[in-house]
Amino acid sequence: MKLSVVIVNYNVKYFLEQCLHSVQNACRGLDAEVFVVDNDSVDGSVKMVKEKFPEVLLIENKDNKGFSAANNQAIRKSSGEYVLLLNPDTIVEDDTLRKVVDFMDEHQDAGGLGVKMLDGKGKFLPESKRGLPLPSVAFFKVFGLSSLFPRSRLFSTYHLGYLDKDKTHIVDVLAGAFMLLRKTVLDKTGLLDEAFFMYGEDIDLSYRITEAGYKNYYYPGTRIIHYKGESTKKSSLNYVFVFYNAMIVFAKKHFSKENARAFSVMINIAIYFRAFISILIRFFNRVFLPMIDALLIFAGIFVIKGYWEKHFIFPDGGHYPDAFIYIAVPTYLTIWLLCIYLSGGYDKPVRLRRVIQGMAMGTLIILVLYSLLNEHYRFSRALIILGATWGTLIMLGVRYLLHVMNVSGFRLNSEKNKRFVIIGEKEESERVSDLLQKTGMNPSFTGLVSYHKHRNNANGFIGHLGQIKEIITIHKINEVIFCAKDVPAQVIIDKMSELKNEQVDYKIAPPESLSIIGSNSINTSGDLYVIDINAITKKTNRRNKRLLDVMVSFTLLCLYPAALFIVKNPVGLIRNIFSVFFTWKSWVGFTQTTIHEAHRLPEIKPGVLNPLDAFKNKNLPEETTTRLDLLYARDYKLTNDLNIIIKGFRHLGRS
Repeated sequence: MKLSVVIVNYNVKYFLEQCLHSVQNACRGLDAEVFVVDNDSVDGSVKMVKEKFPEVLLIENKDNKGFSAANNQAIRKSSGEYVLLLNPDTIVEDDTLRKVVDFMDEHQDAGGLGVKMLDGKGKFLPESKRGLPLPSVAFFKVFGLSSLFPRSRLFSTYHLGYLDKDKTHIVDVLAGAFMLLRKTVLDKTGLLDEAFFMYGEDIDLSYRITEAGYKNYYYPGTRIIHYKGESTKKSSLNYVFVFYNAMIVFAKKHFSKENARAFSVMINIAIYFRAFISILIRFFNRVFLPMIDALLIFAGIFVIKGYWEKHFIFPDGGHYPDAFIYIAVPTYLTIWLLCIYLSGGYDKPVRLRRVIQGMAMGTLIILVLYSLLNEHYRFSRALIILGATWGTLIMLGVRYLLHVMNVSGFRLNSEKNKRFVIIGEKEESERVSDLLQKTGMNPSFTGLVSYHKHRNNANGFIGHLGQIKEIITIHKINEVIFCAKDVPAQVIIDKMSELKNEQVDYKIAPPESLSIIGSNSINTSGDLYVIDINAITKKTNRRNKRLLDVMVSFTLLCLYPAALFIVKNPVGLIRNIFSVFFTWKSWVGFTQTTIHEAHRLPEIKPGVLNPLDAFKNKNLPEETTTRLDLLYARDYKLTNDLNIIIKGFRHLGRS
């Protein structure tokens, strides 16, 4: 056996599917085996591999063993002369595996090899080649000097920015996303150190390879796409702590006590510095728009109040009580902003309809509450309506301004009404076009572009791949989708690199798949179009479900004396009310069955009731109840929850 490919997967089913398709193509003509080690995914990854890639050697873990331990499981079972550790969010060229194996055969001093990696827009990823994270290197990276001087031999040692990315080099560290290793070298150095749960294991193994007298090569003769960050969400605080703590483990293992101590101090500074910056950025991103909205609405109402009282209410002198500005207006603002939030008005990308909807809902609530107040506290219904009108106009204006300024996340209609081209042959490109429609994207234009030059417009194509640059310009294309069934990975990567300066996004549609995958930048998780239109995992659905839980809990608490005579277990009801209030439970969750397909269901709070409670006959087959869970999760509606709660009212005290 020449090559063993090892892929560790954790909840990235659609990326794994695309990766395996590319590996399958690259293994042709090569004596190779492919392992997938699944770390207890819950997204249906295991089922997908069994159904679509039966030739893959699948290892199913019942818990998340971490990256190192999972790789080691497969390495121990592998029989290849070389072992390739490959991330599931990657795509390899059709000749990648053959080229890297040939390189290793020709360079017997090579213990490991990495390749040129590109992000989802065809841009070079600097971590394709890295230096050893010495204390000075860590200092320059942590405090941004390596970014300020990306080609400096002194400051850019971490990513070796001074080395030509298009030439072969001996490097210190290989990237774990694509790490080709000689099996005999692993026998000498040992496998991945399982003290590293995630991150740092590639640095540690690379260092041990060089310590054993072998070399690590950066080889740009082939390329891969790496949708960096999809499976690990690198912007999270958890990533900051796990990654930098892995660096401390590395320092203690390989540096002298003095250097390890200095490195640990540096890394701890980095941890808290990065954590502080991460919290600050996250807080700013969340409160920036609501703060702007609140300030502008408050200022507008203050001006309107002055004009209104001077010309209409108190023309001879006088003004509204101070309580209007200091109590009433802040209360109005709170209700308005809360309603906008609950309507999804602060979700990205921005939807103006949701802002208007939230403002209308808030105004209605304010007017209802206003009518219930003592006359002494009714300041002015007209000011409420004028304030709501001003607030709506100014919020729409702010969002339009951010749209014109091209601020990320504030592009209006950025998801819908895009202009697409699909590159492939007629049958597959039409299948992908149909899939695009079913995902709810509603493209304003979809053009089919033939991979082969000899195709003509009579077949429904607007051109061929060689004309793609002109097609993008003339048809004002926002997004290019490649059909992986018809277009080789090498051609896809070539075109992405060639067009990297064009203002377009790229996605790839695997054959016979219900997904279209891409990534807009190395700092964001991969974009995904998939037929899963109203899944319970959507942010708006989770928020609405939580809001419904709170409202039902509050209603049940108020109606508890009456519920005593209806609910079977009144003590259990009061316990469940507070469990739901404190987010330990939800009123509706999944059923509990012995063949419950947990791997196909998202994680939600345990439910007091479940979809089965909507039926009079509770003795349905377990397969049917599991199917009910899947339907509930994939097409979530608040009305479904309400229906289940009403029909299962007597069981709301269930433990």
